[in-house]
Amino acid sequence: MRLAFFINDVMSEQAGYTTTRLGMAAVNRGHEVWLIGAADFAVGSDNRVYANARSVRNKKYTTTKAYLADLQGPRAIRTRIEVDDLDILMLRSDPSTESGIRSWAQTAGITFGRVAMRRGVIVVNDPEGLNKAMNKMYFQLFPEEVRPRTLISQNRSDIRAFIADLGGNAVMKPLQGSGGAGVFLVQVEDKSNLNQMINSLTLNGYVIVQEYLKAAEAGDTRLFLMNGRPLRYRGHYAAFRRLRKGDDMRSNIHAGGKLARAEIGDAALKLAEIVRPKLVQDGMFLVGLDIVGDKLMEINVFSPGGLGSAQRFEKVDFNQGVLDALERKVAYMSDYDKDFANVDLAML
Repeated sequence: MRLAFFINDVMSEQAGYTTTRLGMAAVNRGHEVWLIGAADFAVGSDNRVYANARSVRNKKYTTTKAYLADLQGPRAIRTRIEVDDLDILMLRSDPSTESGIRSWAQTAGITFGRVAMRRGVIVVNDPEGLNKAMNKMYFQLFPEEVRPRTLISQNRSDIRAFIADLGGNAVMKPLQGSGGAGVFLVQVEDKSNLNQMINSLTLNGYVIVQEYLKAAEAGDTRLFLMNGRPLRYRGHYAAFRRLRKGDDMRSNIHAGGKLARAEIGDAALKLAEIVRPKLVQDGMFLVGLDIVGDKLMEINVFSPGGLGSAQRFEKVDFNQGVLDALERKVAYMSDYDKDFANVDLAML
């Protein structure tokens, strides 16, 4: 299988990232694996897609640190590949980290992925589906039953009125962003600081205001879905819990949260089943659900991370389950002589 991962920048990858783990696992299976950064694509005069990509020499790796060192170091294979000749192109960049002079990079994977899939390359997650999910507004397209009460606005008066209607307790965050950046917990006693919080967020665009869920004090659960269903490998769900650190309301690991084993019960499975039809419709092959109590806080469709964290607690290698699924898709495409729409094949 010829497999490439599209990421923000090859040189900024880290050993613990899910993409790095998937890449190493695929290399160890004997697959040809390439990494492509946002600035590496090209469309030639022949209208075919190319990329300046990196790979490693054929060998077995025991650690992601060693794999990444070879990939980023002088021993890496660096060459121009024909993207149209790949079997799989997996889009795993995070658009929310690209701003300012690199704002062009936010849609690079989607743009070039669209062209590649017309040549028969299997592109996951589906580029058209990812285009719909370019910001957190995508979350509002799922049934109201799974979401906290939410307002999206830039109007200060509307935001203040909505928070008052919630009883004075709410969570505010930017419509675009990740990693827990710019997240505020509003409490009843914060009236004097509310205008300052609102002004800080609205300066940079639209604001999401959500009801505060008391269950968030116990952290949240990241549950992976694959092909529209909870990812389960050798009887274990790919999931883990993120716990708060001290009084910080953010359980995100970048904000200092801690990890713990997750128990996946009926509430989480019900949420997964409710969101499944739309994820299938949009070709979202690998997704991370962030769950608090019986509600979803976020759906990560671009670069869901944490497969290594799930492996740490469940003692199974979930990367192998993902690669099994990708290999099946390549076999289906071959058996049917590429007679599948990408959005359909992404979920088979």
